[in-house]
Amino acid sequence: MEAVTGQQNDLERRGSETSHTNKPRWRSLFAFTTRPHLLPLCLALILSVSSGVVSPVMSYLLGKVFDCFTSFGAGRYGGSELVRNVSRYALGITVLGTASGILHAGYFGFWLVFGELQAKGARDSLFGSMLEKDMEWYDMRKDGVEALIQRLQTQIRELQLGTSQPLGFALQSTVTALSALGLALYTAWDLTLITIATIPFAAIILGWISSRMQPSIDAQAKELSTASKIANNTLQAIDVVKCFNGQDFETWQYAKAINRAAKKYLIQAKANASQIGFVRFITLSMFVQGFWYGSHIVITGKKEPGQVLTAFWSCLSALQAVEQILPQILVLEKGRAAGATLQAILTQIGKRHQAITTGHLTPEFCEGDIEVRNKVSFRYPSRPDQPALKHASLFFPAGETTFVIGTSGSGKSTLGNLLMRFYEPASGDIFIDGNALQTLDIAWLRNNITLVQQQSVLFNETIFKNIAFARRDWENVGREEVKRSIETAFLQRTISDFPKGLDTVVGTGGNAMSGGQRQRVAMARASLRDTPILILDEATSALDHISKGMVMDAVREWRRGKTTIIITHDLSQIADDEFAYILDKGVVVQEGYRQALEKGQAGPLVAPRRPSINFPATKRLSRLPEEFRKPSVVSMSSGSCGSTMSVCSHDSLDIQYQPRAQSVFVPGIFSLARESPELNRRSYFEPFVTPAATGAFAMHRLSGVPDIFTRQLDRSQQPDEGRIRNSGWPLLPRREAKEQDLGDWSLINELHKRTHNIGGTSVDRRTPQASKRQSESIKLEAAKTRSEILADHGDGTLRIAPIKKILLTVWPTLTWKHRPLLLGGFFCAAVHASGTPVFSFVFSKLLATFFQPANREREALKWSLSVLAVGIGDATASFFMHYLLEACGQVWVDNLRIESMKRIIDQPRTWFDKDKNNVSSLTECLDRNAEEMRNLLGRFAGFMFVVVMMLFMALVWSLVVCWKLTLVGLASAPFIYIITRLYQAVSGKWEGRSNEAGTAAASIFTEAFGNIRTVRALTLEAYLHEKYLRATERAFQVGLRRSAYSGTFYGISDSGIAFATALIFYYGAVVAASRAFTVQNIITVFSMLLFSIANANSILAFIPQISSSCATATRLLRLANLPHKSSHEHAGHVRLPALGTISFNDINFTYPSRPLGPVLNSINLKLAPHTSIALVGASGSGKSTIASLILGLYPPTSGTLTFDSLEISTLHLPSLRSLIAVVPQTPQIFATTIALNIAYAVPERSTLASRANIEKAAQVAGIHTFITSLPRGYNTLIGEGGTGLSGGQAQRIAIARAVARRPMLMMLDEATSALDGESARGIRELVRRLRQQGVGVLMVTHDREMMRACEEIVVLRDGAVAERGGFDDLVERRGGELRRLLGGS
Repeated sequence: MEAVTGQQNDLERRGSETSHTNKPRWRSLFAFTTRPHLLPLCLALILSVSSGVVSPVMSYLLGKVFDCFTSFGAGRYGGSELVRNVSRYALGITVLGTASGILHAGYFGFWLVFGELQAKGARDSLFGSMLEKDMEWYDMRKDGVEALIQRLQTQIRELQLGTSQPLGFALQSTVTALSALGLALYTAWDLTLITIATIPFAAIILGWISSRMQPSIDAQAKELSTASKIANNTLQAIDVVKCFNGQDFETWQYAKAINRAAKKYLIQAKANASQIGFVRFITLSMFVQGFWYGSHIVITGKKEPGQVLTAFWSCLSALQAVEQILPQILVLEKGRAAGATLQAILTQIGKRHQAITTGHLTPEFCEGDIEVRNKVSFRYPSRPDQPALKHASLFFPAGETTFVIGTSGSGKSTLGNLLMRFYEPASGDIFIDGNALQTLDIAWLRNNITLVQQQSVLFNETIFKNIAFARRDWENVGREEVKRSIETAFLQRTISDFPKGLDTVVGTGGNAMSGGQRQRVAMARASLRDTPILILDEATSALDHISKGMVMDAVREWRRGKTTIIITHDLSQIADDEFAYILDKGVVVQEGYRQALEKGQAGPLVAPRRPSINFPATKRLSRLPEEFRKPSVVSMSSGSCGSTMSVCSHDSLDIQYQPRAQSVFVPGIFSLARESPELNRRSYFEPFVTPAATGAFAMHRLSGVPDIFTRQLDRSQQPDEGRIRNSGWPLLPRREAKEQDLGDWSLINELHKRTHNIGGTSVDRRTPQASKRQSESIKLEAAKTRSEILADHGDGTLRIAPIKKILLTVWPTLTWKHRPLLLGGFFCAAVHASGTPVFSFVFSKLLATFFQPANREREALKWSLSVLAVGIGDATASFFMHYLLEACGQVWVDNLRIESMKRIIDQPRTWFDKDKNNVSSLTECLDRNAEEMRNLLGRFAGFMFVVVMMLFMALVWSLVVCWKLTLVGLASAPFIYIITRLYQAVSGKWEGRSNEAGTAAASIFTEAFGNIRTVRALTLEAYLHEKYLRATERAFQVGLRRSAYSGTFYGISDSGIAFATALIFYYGAVVAASRAFTVQNIITVFSMLLFSIANANSILAFIPQISSSCATATRLLRLANLPHKSSHEHAGHVRLPALGTISFNDINFTYPSRPLGPVLNSINLKLAPHTSIALVGASGSGKSTIASLILGLYPPTSGTLTFDSLEISTLHLPSLRSLIAVVPQTPQIFATTIALNIAYAVPERSTLASRANIEKAAQVAGIHTFITSLPRGYNTLIGEGGTGLSGGQAQRIAIARAVARRPMLMMLDEATSALDGESARGIRELVRRLRQQGVGVLMVTHDREMMRACEEIVVLRDGAVAERGGFDDLVERRGGELRRLLGGS
């Protein structure tokens, strides 16, 4: 217990993974640097320092060149001497340019290599360390494991960016600043000190601004993690989202989290823009004192003009270098925050893992004796107030089969978790063959125990490999061995139906197979593994009755003489001579052989048997009792209430009850006022929940708070602004849970009226007519642009869109509120761009003062003050340019995110079955890709616009001043353009490949840790680790090639700029010597062209980042441009007031993603309204498929499906789904409170969302008492990052969700597979009450008693109706299919 408490306290101190108590240090960038990384790091450092010195040397040469021109202007030089001297310096610039290209290529490439090494180191370290982490750590993740995985991938990417070219660029600029400052001090120390006098003050201001960034970075990461969790939850539960019309609700939830993150990012953007604007002002303002004093020392003869210019140019270079660092600051800040977070997780893993790796004992043999003694107790870390096991003592003898039964949440599965050492017990001891569990080596332990859980996890590999994973040497497993294990699980026919047989890839999560087929693959895997100890935890719950019986018989034969523990709710699996433990609330309340327990006075095995059916399996398949009596059995372990079990400790879910004469009480959530025939009649035709909820969360605009819940509500009920609470209760007055309130059908009439007026005039259900669809909330771009962006290569991969095409989506995406801000941002960019030519002109005037014969000081002061005015305007424009464009970039990306989310959810179900649309890839695209995409507008678009405008204005001005020199400068433009385009193309190509390789590695990461229990149970850590290392090595190799190509072309581009500069100087000397233009005009052109070229050159460093952002933007735009409201789900517009008769007419259906034959074969079936019907058949016979077709998740391949004679293609599917509530076979729990899980997607002000309705639904589902026992009751957070639930508890939450909506048809797909006998009996009673109240029930089941509760049975075989009728008639029918399924002859 101390371990659990200690961890919880540790987590409470740390908070979430994305928060930092202290500001992360810069050394966090090197958290994953190891000795092999030092060589490329040292080379990168040396080359960065060397390339940083290039700029001061260039400043020295430029000073010499300008000295030549000023001397020529003053008459000290002749024309030929000017050309000769300038030619010498131009040659030096050319040589320096060549060296600079080599140095820049080297430093750029090696920094990219270092970034790849850091990413690989982080990936490998995290994977290896997280494989060793105990399960408590996973359970206690604040935002859940899935959201954590996505955030880790984003943080790895941020670390990689922060340690690659931005870090190198910042280091180079730092060296440039220091060396330039050193040169300035050497040349004219007094002038330098006066020029930089304001820098200490500026540094204090910049440090203060920088300190404001980190809290907002952490807060943004936290909100993005929440958004990622919402997206992950939604996409994993897409069937539930669609069936409950939760699309707009989930979009709104996601939008709300994204908007919160945006607010935090804008704080960062404002701080960064303030830094840039402030440095811009400081840079230009230094001209006031600098040139005034420089002019003074020239006049007094202390310094030559060339020395003053060299010193001043060096100071300018130093401050420009600092200015160039600032755009990288945000990248570096995020990088060090990511490094600190990743390092903290690793540190936390290292500290916590020590408690669970103490065992080293590896016995030669494992007999299989298991003893749980000394009153073992355990509480899950996610619910420390709820004991899972309490003073339990059990013994499982070697070589025998023992059953463990009990209610949901009674601690059955906990035994398996403790035996596998997923957790450590708080007290007590567990022994295997007399050895304490904690002394045994974990690998040995898990290689001798096989745990098969209810949710069978398959990996995205072939069937053969999924089964072969049973053995550590799976590479050496033969096909004959696999085939024998397949026969044990009766999988032969299923696999033979696959075109590729054993070589069929099962897809992500095994989506190519049904639930029952996945369970049998897991059973085959267990058979091949054949360990001394086997634990089956509801491992056959999804199988039909006969398959279950056959598999269990095979298990008994195969496991003869081996220890087997079977955890189950199905009492029919227990033979008379088999031993069973009965658990309740974590306490062992009964134990013994079945035949002995049946002779007792109480318990689940004590009940009068029904008259048996005369076929052999009757005895084993005896039904659950109808009533339980007061217990008188002495507990085998003492509990909190004493040695004798007392009813005081039990709730409505307990196994033992007081005797009662009447049937189980089920709260009347569907009960009607018996005195009102009118209400009874209306209940047959009106829905329990309005389809108004379908559009209640529609997004009018994506940039603001959406208008939710209000469009279909009465005006008097509308709030000022709709909102959904993550906790707490709706705004309705709290009421007691009275049966009359929930049985009041007056609400239904009002809801029915609204059903026919959603979005406009009602439509007669007998007269289908086309209604005008609502216009799209966002039209992202013109069709031509869209087609170009979404063009695919032949191999199915997306072609990376050019930045121009991507940026064309900005204007249509923004709302009218933000479009003026975008225009303002580019206007400020134009003003900022004009600052450089204006400054160049004023600068040339300042230079001219050095050779003016008179009034030098006055002229210098005048033009220095002019520079100050330019600086104020330029700094202001720079601030607003960066902030406005960052703000618009955030809105642009967030709108695309939300639009993508909306369109993803809107896609037909078949779209989600494709591997490329797996959940992890989609979530990564919405998270990391969107974050990188924002830089295109926020950082790069404005910068490129400034460069283009600056070059244009400088060229025009230069042509006017000195057209000859300008044209010669333009002659080098084609060469520079070609080199730059080649650099961009090569960088884009390799950035795309690098992103793809990184995504492939991330998918393995997600698969491993999303299924960590199965990975550990099968000891697949080594295999997945090796597979992941291969993926990261491939990503690293691709990154190395990217580094080589990008570095080479970056160096060539940089040299080209130097060559152009040398050419301009040389020809300028020639023009000056000819005296065709004045020296002042030539210096003006020099200033304009050189400053413009310097700014254009700086954009080269951004090209890899731009290419990466274009690659990620293309992926997000693909999602944002998915077809919207164009699938079969939006084909119809008729809204039904009632379901009527459902008719399948010659229906054929094949799952597009499954390589099988037809699932349904020309099926003809009529389902009458207000009746309870059970769909029965073997696994894979098409039962769940029928339910999916009724819900419109898939369209039939051929044939017609009609509702009251109307084809489903003509019906408005959201309205149809609002009449139906579904309980899926695998319950889906959302990461929110229990209350909001039950009232999922119901408008807040609806009576259906009231607490009374929620509590009544929970009572019906048998979960109310458990909920109220929790400290926060219905406000308890569950799902990812919340309180953990057992399978049965999650199933009952799903049932309560369906009940709360008051449907006209309730569909239960194996809804009792995870429930204990008593809870299942309550559901059967619910079915009977629903039938009495006119509510239809369609039940997919293998359970005999659930079949008996239904009026009619439809038996399916090979996708067709084999027989139908009443249960008693079919089960007595000789040679009948139902009789065969239930084990008869």
